[in-house]
Amino acid sequence: MFPEAGTAPSTVFAVVLAVFLLQWSLNVSLHSDIALFIALYSLARHGRFQHLGFACAAALAALLLAAVRVPVPISPLVALFFLYSAATAAVAVGLSIRLGWAYLVALKDRAARLEVERDQRSKLAAAAERTRVAREMHDIVGHNLSVIIGLADGGARAADVTPERSKQALQLISGTSRQALGELRRTLSVLRDDHAEGGEDSAEGAELSPQPGVTDLDALCERIRATGPEVVYRTIGEPDALDPGMQLAAYRIVQESLTNTLKHAGTATRAQLTVSAEGAELHVRVEDTGPSSGRPQTAHHLPAGLGEQGHGIAGMRERAALYGGTVTAGPRPGGGWSVDAVLPLSPVPAPTSALPRTTGGAS
Repeated sequence: MFPEAGTAPSTVFAVVLAVFLLQWSLNVSLHSDIALFIALYSLARHGRFQHLGFACAAALAALLLAAVRVPVPISPLVALFFLYSAATAAVAVGLSIRLGWAYLVALKDRAARLEVERDQRSKLAAAAERTRVAREMHDIVGHNLSVIIGLADGGARAADVTPERSKQALQLISGTSRQALGELRRTLSVLRDDHAEGGEDSAEGAELSPQPGVTDLDALCERIRATGPEVVYRTIGEPDALDPGMQLAAYRIVQESLTNTLKHAGTATRAQLTVSAEGAELHVRVEDTGPSSGRPQTAHHLPAGLGEQGHGIAGMRERAALYGGTVTAGPRPGGGWSVDAVLPLSPVPAPTSALPRTTGGAS
């Protein structure tokens, strides 16, 4: 980069100007006029801008003296014109090169900044994608493993008493495992470089079901009921007519809440699920009665951020935040745990019936 604050060009110009004035004052031929133009160019190219104005004024005054005392038989005005033209050209060339070089340096700096910003955007996008995949993996694996563990424990207890119930548990475990495998394939397919190029993996992915929504909550409640807890599910309004992305968020919030109920409150508990789409908000509320009498409380009934449960609550809040919503989770006054999610949405038509649709009961 050019020496913007250098003082040497100004000093050189002052010395050359002094020699120039001395030469023309004594009528000595030293050809310092050429050196004066070069010094003026160097000052315009490398010197301080505040020095350039004084230097130009001094140079014009000195050239006026030279034009008056020029020994050749030409008009002083003509000599002055050529001298001033040469001085102007020297300053113009110096400034042009200086500004052009400054422009190139600015372009180089801008390109470097854009490259850094591009790398930062790539890293942020990769981190966001990893977070999304980790959240999906947590929801899918955590929920299905909790259901499988509950079914396996129940089947083991029923093996000696009611073998038919044990067989039913094994069938439910098989179905839940297949569903988990399908969801894992769909989630992990975004990480495969060859997914868009066709092939066996793409063919398998084309047969997978779409992302779950509100209509899949009945099946989710049935899987939870099969492990022991009593789950009562009701809807108000028409939540199944919402945007698929918002339905997926509601489904995952319910899935995580019921999984935590099963994991931390045990099988001898009662859960109440309400999904309401009225006005400009979607409300999702999951409540449980907590562990059975005499059963110690676990991390499910600790504040968010403590223990393993903190990750699930953070994931629910992240999903709700994508749609400008909030999630509140905490212990109920009468015992148990509650999760309340509120997602803003556009106004929806009034429900066809004022009575809520209720399904479910004890398994």
